[in-house]
Amino acid sequence: MNDKLDTIFEMQKRLDARIIEERGVNKTVDEWVVGITLAMESEIDEIRREVNWKWWKNPKEIDSVALKDEVIDMWHFLVSLSDKVGLTPQDVLDVYIAKNAENHSRQTGTSEKEGYAIG
Repeated sequence: MNDKLDTIFEMQKRLDARIIEERGVNKTVDEWVVGITLAMESEIDEIRREVNWKWWKNPKEIDSVALKDEVIDMWHFLVSLSDKVGLTPQDVLDVYIAKNAENHSRQTGTSEKEGYAIG
């Protein structure tokens, strides 16, 4: 049985392959990275529009279904980008674990990287 992230990556790969084939898309890795990150910026704006970030306006009720839908749109692009740069689901897990440990080290001041010393 596949793990959940494997399933998401497989589904996205099929969607991307369909779009590439049906629309005749031919891009370099550079072009994919730029295009997908621009799409992600647009999705971030759509996510932001679903919440009350404008302090100068009356708050509105948050549509949690629409908000979740926009977050999933972002996941589509993030998984596409991950695939385009060669990250597998296992890579995502491995690199995430390592980066998470590094981020904790930064907070405790034990990181080897400059700029994170405490005190």
